[in-house]
Amino acid sequence: MSLLDKEPVKRVEKFLKKFDQSLEVIILKDSAKTAQDAARALECNVGAIVKSLLFRANDSFILCLVAGDKRCSLNKLKKIKDKKDISMASPEEVKSQTGYTIGGVSPVGHLEKIEILIDNSLERFKQLFAAAGHPNCVFKISFSNIQKITNGKIRDIIE
Repeated sequence: MSLLDKEPVKRVEKFLKKFDQSLEVIILKDSAKTAQDAARALECNVGAIVKSLLFRANDSFILCLVAGDKRCSLNKLKKIKDKKDISMASPEEVKSQTGYTIGGVSPVGHLEKIEILIDNSLERFKQLFAAAGHPNCVFKISFSNIQKITNGKIRDIIE
């Protein structure tokens, strides 16, 4: 079975095609489970890799899209959301909210509606690469299109 036949990857592909027919899922020979792995496989700057990080804020979730060479700031998230308690979501929560397992969490095609914040430092790259539902699958997209396709808010969310 091809990775393109896996349900999470199909879900991403369907979402991408609905937005723009030219967007497509890229299958990598090697795993892109980490930003460094993805950058190596794609021969690009690690900062152009979009990390999709899910955080729990009380009873809600926030998906932060962060450059591969940056770290998300919990303090900035707490200020933006005006919440005292924000933490990384557990692997089980990531799976139930997004429908993806860690290492393949896509910025699009989630099972639940999730608020999305986009790291403004991603804007320095012409092309970005984000996970497409599996650790060996990614898609290429511009900064303006990742904002449009996710309806995410652009913020300073990095340390």
